[in-house]
Amino acid sequence: MRSFKDYNPIAVFLFFLGVIVPSMFIMDPVLLCISLGGACALHFTLNGRSGFKGFWLFPVVVLAGLILNPLFNHNGATVLFVLNNNPVTAEAAMYGLTMGIMISGVLLWFRSFTQIMTSDKLLYIFGAVSPKLALILSMVLRYIPLFRRQITKTNQAQKAMGLYKEENTIDKLKGGMRIFSVMVTWALENGVITADSMTARGYGVGRRSQFALFKWRKSDKIFLLVTLACVGVVIWAISAKAVGYTFYPKLIPTKASVPGFCGYIVYAVLAVIPVFITVKEVKQWQSLQSKI
Repeated sequence: MRSFKDYNPIAVFLFFLGVIVPSMFIMDPVLLCISLGGACALHFTLNGRSGFKGFWLFPVVVLAGLILNPLFNHNGATVLFVLNNNPVTAEAAMYGLTMGIMISGVLLWFRSFTQIMTSDKLLYIFGAVSPKLALILSMVLRYIPLFRRQITKTNQAQKAMGLYKEENTIDKLKGGMRIFSVMVTWALENGVITADSMTARGYGVGRRSQFALFKWRKSDKIFLLVTLACVGVVIWAISAKAVGYTFYPKLIPTKASVPGFCGYIVYAVLAVIPVFITVKEVKQWQSLQSKI
């Protein structure tokens, strides 16, 4: 039994590439709603109840797009009402809502990506092609949790020393500036130490060998083939111009067609593949436990 996290990193990386790229460049409300739904399903599958922590940000992004875009963008033929002599149009509201859905979906996909694609997996993918790029990516992903932990430590240390109190706004601002200064110094110092350590160990001298624990299995190959097939159908629908909306000057959805219908269905299948794999693995494990 293998969960989605245990699949070959190359296959998983291509999956994320295939599901994120269309949602970043195709302004289609149907496609983006499917993307957001798949991203939410994967996010809560990976995190459970803890996935609700910080999830409020994404509805706020959607509402912000719905409200802010019509206030600053007055293009569109359908005027809903006039505010301070500025028309608020249905097209601008729809575009802002679609943009908010797109941003929320992409952010959720990338959050799941960072949970699944650890530094060792990125080194495995990019190490043979570009070791320096792989090293930079792995270091960036490593420093994000380290930075958070160090901020918490510094903040708690300053509170213990009595340098500021949370109820005092001025002291809180001064403490925040002190923490920022400490973190900049800490990051620069750690960067220099890491560089010196790598130089001392002979990094970059001669040709490097590569070792990885990841292997291709039959399930990885099937997953990769299904992913490529789904992405191929989505590309076919996009190239046939069967997916996408025209927002200005008037909202015009793409005419219903076989390529468009197939593109939506196949993209939905692609988006829920990780959830299907994870749920299947959990059911199998529960079935085995019940037989003990």
